[in-house]
This record gives sequence, structure tokens and C-alpha cells, in this order.
Amino acid sequence: MLVATDLDGTIIRGDGTISARTVAAFARVEAAGARFVLVTGRPPRVMRDIAAVFGHRGTAICANGALTYDMRSGKIEAVRLIPPPVLAAAAAALRAAVPGIGIAVEYPDGHAADELFQPIAWDVNTSIPDPVLFGRPGSKLLGRHLGYSCDELLARAEPAIGGLVSVSHSNGKGLIEAAALGVSKATAVEELADRAGIGPRSVLAFGDMPNDLPLLSWAGVSCAVANAHPQVLAAATHVIGSNDDDGVAEYLEKLFP
Repeated sequence: MLVATDLDGTIIRGDGTISARTVAAFARVEAAGARFVLVTGRPPRVMRDIAAVFGHRGTAICANGALTYDMRSGKIEAVRLIPPPVLAAAAAALRAAVPGIGIAVEYPDGHAADELFQPIAWDVNTSIPDPVLFGRPGSKLLGRHLGYSCDELLARAEPAIGGLVSVSHSNGKGLIEAAALGVSKATAVEELADRAGIGPRSVLAFGDMPNDLPLLSWAGVSCAVANAHPQVLAAATHVIGSNDDDGVAEYLEKLFP
């Protein structure tokens, strides 16, 4: 069996912490002989603290499936990147569909943005000219416009760039994010599970936001935390306690007594 969980809003509480109870619950998963994997929109560069919480054990799939990160070694083991011509084309289409949107690109080893992108809660080199910004493969293309909600922005972006990249959101303020076409949390977990001889019926997944939907739809059993996006609550096979109530830990404690 493989247990896959999102981080922010799912096992990370509103105060930014992961409870000792949650860490202990995933230790039960391992003790029972099952595997667990963290599956997040976060880039590897911000995963060190998370890896430390879990004792630098296991695997994290980052950037919505674009990067696989070994929490023991701190190395990126697999990459699924957006080619430069596609980055440029998707950015152009997004700018046309949403005038005034700021664009940023995550790379496996860093990030950069154009002059319109408004960073919130993280530093980024801005005012980068397009030939540089789109000059090498990226793990994620980001678009931010604070005049729209994430759902509104995604509704505008999907028709414009959905044929070029896999676009979603994870509730960042006025933010959408895109991985390479066909890449998602689900495809990366499936790749990992296949190598271990684990089929989707033996995968349990937890999530809260639209970027989790492919994974929750693919997994044999899916759980939405109570604070999840309405689309996620509707798609999951179970609704459990919220992130602040350690809903994932409570569910795992019953499954792995």
C-alpha cells in the first residue's frame, strides 16, 4: 500500500506546523510495511524543514509532479519540465487572456519573474526579461493577478493555456500554477507506485485543493479534509477532519491501529 498526502492545508495546519500526532501517524504507516509519499506544489528549495520533521525519510513529489525529491539525500531524483518554447507560448497566451498578469517561472534550482509579478511570502528576482525568463526549462509556470480569485483566474487561464500546460491552483493569493502538459501529482505518484509494484487500488490519497484533483481521482481511496475546496470535497470518496483538527492523522490511526 502507498499513502500519498498533500502538505499545505492538508497536514500542515493554519499556523504552518505539522503536529507530532501527524508525524506519529505516518510512522505507523511505515511500521505496517506501507509506503508514504508527500505530494506538494512546493519546490524542493523549501522542503528542508518538512524533511526534518519526518526525520529525513521518504520521498516528496514537488512542484505538482514536476520534481521528485529524496528527503534523505536532499537530491532531486526525477524531473518533468516545461520546455522553453512552451513556457514562452503559454506565458504569451496567459498575458493575452488576463491583461496585467504577472509571470514567474520555477526552475529545479531557483525561480525568477517578470516586472508585473507580485511576490507574496517569498523573495524572487523580478524584472527578468522574457528571453532569460523563458530561456531554460521550468518546473512550473506561475501567473498572479490580485484582481481575481484563484478560481476566477483558473477559469480564464484554462481555455487559453490548457492545451500547452497542465494548469491548476492551490489557493495561493491570486495565483495559478502550471506544470508540463500531462504532468500532475497523479502521474508522478503513479510512476513511483509502478516501480514498487503498487496499483492505484492500493493507493490512499489526501488533499484539499484543485491541484490535488488528478491524484484524488486516480487513487483507489481518496480523502478530502473538511477545509478543502468545494470541488475536492465533491470528488473525494471520503471527507475527514480538517487540517487544524489533524484529520489525516485521525484517519490513519484507525486504518493502522
